[in-house]
Amino acid sequence: MGEVRGVWQRGPVRADDGWREALDGLLGPRAATGPAGAGGSAGAAVPLALQVQARELLPRTAHRWNGPTTRAAADDAVGGLRLGVRPVARTEKGWARGALTWQSLPHVRNRLNLDVAQHRWACELGALYRAAVPAAAGQDPDWLFLDEAPNPLVWELLVQGEALGVPLVAPGNGSARLAGEASLALDAVRVAEGFRVAPRLTVDGEPVPVERAHAVGDHGVWAVGASPAHVVLAPFAARVDPALLARDPLVVPEEAAAELRERWLPALQDRFAVVSSDGSVPVAAPRPPLLVLAVRTAEDGGATLTWRWERVHGGPPPARDDVIAALPEGWWPSRGLPAPRALDAEAALDLAADVLPALAALPDVAVERLGAPAPVVVTGEPVIDVTVAPTERNDWFDLGVTVTVDGRDIPFGPLFAAIAGGKRRLPLVDGTFLSLAHPRLRALVDLVEESAEIPEWASGFVVPRPRAAQWTEFEDLADSTEEAVEWRALRDAVSAPPTAVPAPAGLHAVLRPYQQEGLEWLAFLWRHELGGVLADDMGLGKTLQCLALAQHVHETAPEGERRPILIVAPTSVASNWVAEAARFAPGLDVRRVVDADSPKAPIADLVAGADLVVTTYARLRLDATAFTRLARDGAFSALVLDEAQAVKNATARTHAVARDLRIRRTIAVTGTPLENSLTELHAILALSTPGLFPSVRRFREEYVRPIEGQRAGYTEGVGAGNAPEANAAHRAERLARLRARMRPFVLRRTKEQVAPELPPIEEQVLSVDLSPDHRALYDVTLQRERRKLFGLLPDMDRNRFIVLRSLTLLRLLALDAALIDAEHDGVRSSKLDLLADELVEALAEGRRALVFSQFPSYLRLVGARLEEEGVPWTLLEGGTRDRDAVIERFRTGEAAVFLISLKAGGFGLNLTEADLVYLLDPWWNPAAEAQAIDRAHRIGQDKPVTVRRLVAAGTIEEKVLALQQRKQDLFDAVVDDGEPFSAALTADDVRDLLA
Repeated sequence: MGEVRGVWQRGPVRADDGWREALDGLLGPRAATGPAGAGGSAGAAVPLALQVQARELLPRTAHRWNGPTTRAAADDAVGGLRLGVRPVARTEKGWARGALTWQSLPHVRNRLNLDVAQHRWACELGALYRAAVPAAAGQDPDWLFLDEAPNPLVWELLVQGEALGVPLVAPGNGSARLAGEASLALDAVRVAEGFRVAPRLTVDGEPVPVERAHAVGDHGVWAVGASPAHVVLAPFAARVDPALLARDPLVVPEEAAAELRERWLPALQDRFAVVSSDGSVPVAAPRPPLLVLAVRTAEDGGATLTWRWERVHGGPPPARDDVIAALPEGWWPSRGLPAPRALDAEAALDLAADVLPALAALPDVAVERLGAPAPVVVTGEPVIDVTVAPTERNDWFDLGVTVTVDGRDIPFGPLFAAIAGGKRRLPLVDGTFLSLAHPRLRALVDLVEESAEIPEWASGFVVPRPRAAQWTEFEDLADSTEEAVEWRALRDAVSAPPTAVPAPAGLHAVLRPYQQEGLEWLAFLWRHELGGVLADDMGLGKTLQCLALAQHVHETAPEGERRPILIVAPTSVASNWVAEAARFAPGLDVRRVVDADSPKAPIADLVAGADLVVTTYARLRLDATAFTRLARDGAFSALVLDEAQAVKNATARTHAVARDLRIRRTIAVTGTPLENSLTELHAILALSTPGLFPSVRRFREEYVRPIEGQRAGYTEGVGAGNAPEANAAHRAERLARLRARMRPFVLRRTKEQVAPELPPIEEQVLSVDLSPDHRALYDVTLQRERRKLFGLLPDMDRNRFIVLRSLTLLRLLALDAALIDAEHDGVRSSKLDLLADELVEALAEGRRALVFSQFPSYLRLVGARLEEEGVPWTLLEGGTRDRDAVIERFRTGEAAVFLISLKAGGFGLNLTEADLVYLLDPWWNPAAEAQAIDRAHRIGQDKPVTVRRLVAAGTIEEKVLALQQRKQDLFDAVVDDGEPFSAALTADDVRDLLA
């Protein structure tokens, strides 16, 4: 099998007795690392050392001009001393220079088989020296002189060298040692003549005669022993003035003791460390170092910044973290002081407003102002006054805001524009600048921007009537407020519960308690000329409540003020409005403007004298001009948008036409005001309560992104910090604010809350296994579509049509293979088999069933199968012409099974004759299925209802069910209650569906 190889070599794997030695090798000294093949010749690497020697300068003479500039210092050296270092390598006789020089070092590693890491270290030391000391004629080529090294990094390199096994060595019998730390101070001691003040040097706490010491820049020291052959070198803990080493001792006479103590010692302490080695002279504790930022302001408003330390020999410096926190990110380097920095006028204002006050507040940090006068940034506490006054348009109020800061009146128009535009300061007329960082200013602008309509041509602001409910937000923010009488009355009314309203005498129905409350709420909106959303659960009689309102208005409004209410409904339920009005409010004059069967007279003639005008969304679009003209002329007293999810798309023409009507009292009626996204809710509220929320762009920023953003916990794990908690808190705050603002204008009750007498509903999910041929075909198609779609998902918006087409293909295939290609007609559909068997059995028990599908083509396959089984059925789809006849056929019992497409019959139908509901294919939107179920489970149902969802196992249908739950969570969070989750069909949703 081959020999055992080194632990870093690849080879055949086998059990071997040498495994212990191999593992022990891993625990031995760390191998040098380097490029492949960089190990040099075979054998152990040759170690390096750094030879250190005190060198005596040689004088230049004519005959010695090209010779060495230094020599080994002798005991009687008279020339200046230098600290020379050079690389040496281990030989059999000891450390020797051999062919090594600083110039040849980078090129001889392989030839001399030098240790890789040590060689790299020595090259770095040489490069550091050459970067600081330019080459010049007359330099000694064999030595680098560390006392010339201005960069304190040299000490880190020397420590690294020791860690790599590079010792400091001296020639002959000499010695060299790297000590831990040196300190240099002025030592004041009492002597017979008075006080002696002299430099005092210690290395690792041991005193060293200063006459033997020499500076290494201002950051270290080296010293010789009794003989120059012995050298010690050490870094200073803080930078020092190297001239102090050369100072001779001085004696201060006794009579100057007070002057020395009170004047000179404190001054010396600001520049040097001052000690008394024998304690004979009292020395005050040193003041901490002072960090000084010098700001020189130019005439153009720009500034130049420089940093310096003062009192550098004091105690511990200012807390570095505090200084860094006060500075913009990236200003403070990892070591040393920041480099000088030039700022333009805008950045200089940022500095004056945000940075300098924070720095000046720190202990032992000073700001020095130089040059031109510095800009003044006003940062005081704002005083806010808010007033509301009526306008000529009685559905809007003027909003007046005044702000005062440090006695300066701030015009709100420019203030609003500056903050809304993202500015950081506002220039004032007196030449100062107002800082816009105060949270109350930001909150004020947010509130005004969200509350008011801000025309480009106007200097003021107007507030829509629905915003009266949020007046407390202004009161909480402002220091004082003043309200118009009309505004105060509206605010009080919105904040109070609706007043009692008797049931109309002409209403031929007994209202349930919750329906009576609904009438009172609608009457409240009517009385105050407000709109709202009646969002009761499906089957609770929203139509009846609206008819009760119409009857109430008919009976209470003065004769000359009666104008018709315009009802807009889907085509499938428009006739139901007419029928329900005839049943419950026969005294109302109802006009129908629906389809070809409607009267041919002009719409204006049909409207005149009516109490209710019923039309469809399709007819509203077709006759938009006529309806808009009538609405602008005040022909309608109110607008009711039934099944208002039809106007959930703010970019669609239907929404635009409804918006252009501008009918003040607009009631949106829908059990599902939110289906996929909060933007749908915004679109409906924009029609019913215009101005309650800001523009859709700002609504997305303020509400949609926080609430529908990433699900809770998306940043869990290492590095998440407090992001999950912060995001969850922000999401909860936005959700609470959204619900609070909607509350006065959205009325929703669920069946569980108000109709406990309804028979129970049982929902079941039946998992259906595909037949073998069906499964094989589905799996092949899934893999093909998955490969196609994964490359398109990064650009979901552009490829949405292709993505949805593929998903629809998979949904159809999960139902029946024949739906995607007639050639698969022979592939058995397990779901169809199960449905047919269950319906035959249910009908034998006397039950009646509703069968829903998104796909009319599949319903026709179901109908054909029921025909074979002898089961009577009828079909309602988008192309059905005589809808009423089809519905009546089921209600009378002529057909026991009603096949209904979700789009054509998912809302507006009362089919309590059925007690069994089948959902054949799950849809992304849970609200659509809930509407379908409520065709049977609604007021009037006296039998328990069973709902059976047939889901093809191991297909996209199982994934759709999971997606449904997320969308339901969003609805519950906003309209009912619960935790918010993402709702829109995103690229991640599609990946889940294809998983």
